[in-house]
Amino acid sequence: MSIVIGCDHAGFELKEIVRRDLATAGHDILDVGAYEYDKNDDYPDFAVAVARAVATSQGERGILICGSGVGACITANKIKGARACLCHDIYSAVQGVEHDDMNILCLGSRIVGPALAQKLVEGFLSARFAGAPRFQRRLDKLLAIEAES
Repeated sequence: MSIVIGCDHAGFELKEIVRRDLATAGHDILDVGAYEYDKNDDYPDFAVAVARAVATSQGERGILICGSGVGACITANKIKGARACLCHDIYSAVQGVEHDDMNILCLGSRIVGPALAQKLVEGFLSARFAGAPRFQRRLDKLLAIEAES
């Protein structure tokens, strides 16, 4: 699977671990930065880069990492076509894809460690949108709201 990954300074260390694990698993990775630790960088820069890349099909899914995951999630969802969710439990990481067609996983590096992050990413990437009529109806409503914006 093609994965777009990005982080700010707070997520840099965890991003490097996740990126390495994804590459080892054979995924095609588009890393939009940060490429080095810079305490003065800003999460919106990387969140927009991941969200735009996913929304324009440069990657099938995206992973964003910042300190809490909140700022990256808020920013990513400003981009049309991005459906970013902050997940710190495996159920949400899987169900977000199956029921809501989530395409970007946001993680807080100050909340989850590498072992949990690996399980969250695995669940997120292995899940598929269920497409049941009720889920499709809800997704269609979400897309209609997005189109109005």
